[in-house]
Amino acid sequence: MDERDWLAQRFEEQRPRLKGVAYRMLGSLAEADDAVQETWLRLSRSGAESVADLGAWLTTVVARVCLNVIRSRNSRREESVGIHVPDGLISLEDEVDPEYEAVLAESVGLALQVVLDSLAPAERLAFVMHDMFDVPFDAIAAMVGRTPEAARQLASRARRRVRGEAPRPDPNLAQQRQVVDAFFAAARGGDFEALVAVLDPDVVLRSDGGVTRPKLSRIIRGSEAVARSAQGAALPTAVVRPVLVNGAAGVVVLINSRLFSVMAFTVSNGKVAEIDVIADPERLGQLKLQEA
Repeated sequence: MDERDWLAQRFEEQRPRLKGVAYRMLGSLAEADDAVQETWLRLSRSGAESVADLGAWLTTVVARVCLNVIRSRNSRREESVGIHVPDGLISLEDEVDPEYEAVLAESVGLALQVVLDSLAPAERLAFVMHDMFDVPFDAIAAMVGRTPEAARQLASRARRRVRGEAPRPDPNLAQQRQVVDAFFAAARGGDFEALVAVLDPDVVLRSDGGVTRPKLSRIIRGSEAVARSAQGAALPTAVVRPVLVNGAAGVVVLINSRLFSVMAFTVSNGKVAEIDVIADPERLGQLKLQEA
């Protein structure tokens, strides 16, 4: 085995972790794949065969690549109009994709990804690296060009935002599914009171329709407002099929046998606390969906 083959083998051993870091940092599957590929290119050019801890070296490289991606795209998003919902990792409930299972070694709900998207780049890196991947603050400090204490403060600020804004999902998937099923039963039946009853009073519905469907890009807050929206959006021709979105209960919605949207539900304390919807046709076409 020559040196390049040896490096390639070592890299493949690290790929699931690198993809996990990149997804949590970027919230985009396509960008995460690109970041991992860029990490491989840097490894293949670096002659890093003598690196003592290749895993740590690769984690540092992919984190820096992601940091650059976030900084460059934030300016573009500031110029754009609309709501952005991060990509979801989607699979059937009884057939979890092994690749996604590795990426989601610890479940990262879409509601958490939304909050991560709102953090400053350095805060996001510090939180993801330390709280999700146990990277020490001295290593994080080198990634962001700060002192270890400053890196600790970045992670602390991010942690407060996450705790304050990302609802903690109920752990029982079967109970999550019961709540989601009750939501759709009430919506289809036009039962406003039943809809309100299944929703948290402070529920947030966040929908991303992209450039093609700007009218579907919106944020709705509060149980009564979300219930009215759900009643109005219930179409008799729509087919709703259960899936897992980032390991939690979700659905794909098909109209005339074509994928219309992906809906991720965060169920907390037995109520729907957040609904995140991807209805952008371009992004739906890029998501890796198993046949439902």
